[in-house]
Amino acid sequence: MNQHVPASITEFHRRDLIRVGGLGMLGLTLPKLLQAEEAARQAGRVARAKSVIFLFQFGGPSHVDTFDRKPKAPDGYRSKFDWISTSVPGMEICEHLPETAKVMHKIAQIRTVHHMMNNHNSAGYTALTGVQPPTDDQRLRDSPDLFPPYGSVVDKVAPNSNGLPTFVSYPYKIGDGSTTPGQNASFLGKSHDPLFVPQDPNAPDFKLSQLSLPSDVSVKRLGDRRKLQLLINRQARDLDKSAVAQGLNAYYTKALGMLNSPRVRDAFDLSAEPDKVRDAYGRTTYGQGCLLARRLVQAGVKFVTCYFAKSIGGRSTTSGGWDTHGFDNSRMYEILPKWHYPQTDHTLPVLLNDLEDRGLLDETLVLWMGEFGRTPKINKNISRDHWPKCYTVLLAGGGVQGGVVHGRSDRTGAFPDLDPVTTGDLAATMYNLMGIDHTLEIRDAFDRPLPIANGQPVTSIARA
Repeated sequence: MNQHVPASITEFHRRDLIRVGGLGMLGLTLPKLLQAEEAARQAGRVARAKSVIFLFQFGGPSHVDTFDRKPKAPDGYRSKFDWISTSVPGMEICEHLPETAKVMHKIAQIRTVHHMMNNHNSAGYTALTGVQPPTDDQRLRDSPDLFPPYGSVVDKVAPNSNGLPTFVSYPYKIGDGSTTPGQNASFLGKSHDPLFVPQDPNAPDFKLSQLSLPSDVSVKRLGDRRKLQLLINRQARDLDKSAVAQGLNAYYTKALGMLNSPRVRDAFDLSAEPDKVRDAYGRTTYGQGCLLARRLVQAGVKFVTCYFAKSIGGRSTTSGGWDTHGFDNSRMYEILPKWHYPQTDHTLPVLLNDLEDRGLLDETLVLWMGEFGRTPKINKNISRDHWPKCYTVLLAGGGVQGGVVHGRSDRTGAFPDLDPVTTGDLAATMYNLMGIDHTLEIRDAFDRPLPIANGQPVTSIARA
């Protein structure tokens, strides 16, 4: 790589390179050949979605208490919530999602997504990558043997060439006991890691300080090696602990691109949004995260992952993910209406309407899903346990036909009854909508060719 970098840059002191390398964790992309887009043109494939917003619902929402009503299920299986009509005639959803009900004509449901991973970390990895690990192990850890997330694959096969990062994730590294695999680029290399932003977008001082150039330093002056050294040393001092000694060439090349980019800084500037818009999304971490996702795709970022929560969940009615099954006294049916449903109902419809109002929904695919669903049978704690064998995923925009349902679960919502869909099929569907050939191969740590998706696109939800 060095022959492509000016000598004045390659002669940096190693300490400076490590510091800039730390910015590589932010995942800046390099201009390179857009292989997948060229392949798509040659194959006549159309990219319906220029960008993807992946809203990951860590903890596992109950499909039978949100979107997949089972009125004919026996007592002890049926949801304890009432159901309301939606903007799609004959379709009903949970009573606690009234605003979402108004936009169901924009949303496609896949009600038969399934896999075999019952633990949060292994199921989370499966949902984040489309690939099941060898074993269902809660102790599953990051490893070069494991598959990279969707955004890293997109960064590898169809990277941005507009000066913006291809893949951004925030505001947490999720995990249950240990960090869930599938959040970093794995065998693709750290240069394909996301631009990870471990900051609360709802915080009053939310900003990317690493991206803020001093007012007296122009982009032109960055060409001077000594001034650049001083700038990096001053701004990246806090990154020493997180920098690693591998992949530094890719790290510092990307870091320089970020420091030179006012577009990147502007995309993250939530203070530019009117209070009315910020209030509409909700002054919460997740609400402002959804707004930030809109700003990022509007600026030209290709893949944005916004995590609903850092943890799987618990007893709280003010924080946490969707995992509320271990408590007595009907805690699940108390917690969901106070926290999870309001967070969903004040973000998903607002995001879809905002994207549509700005002319962005047709070119932005919004994917809403967790790592699994919930058992159809209510347990002794009047709650539901982990259930990966059948659950519902929502897609909207980006070439998706709204108001449709693909697949049918059985009478209780336990298993697919018609048109089952794997997470590999879901990955293939997403890539296909982005105009990326889902049969493309990437090379693992042992140089073995692997397809980017182990499945086939679900074409029934695509707009004609």
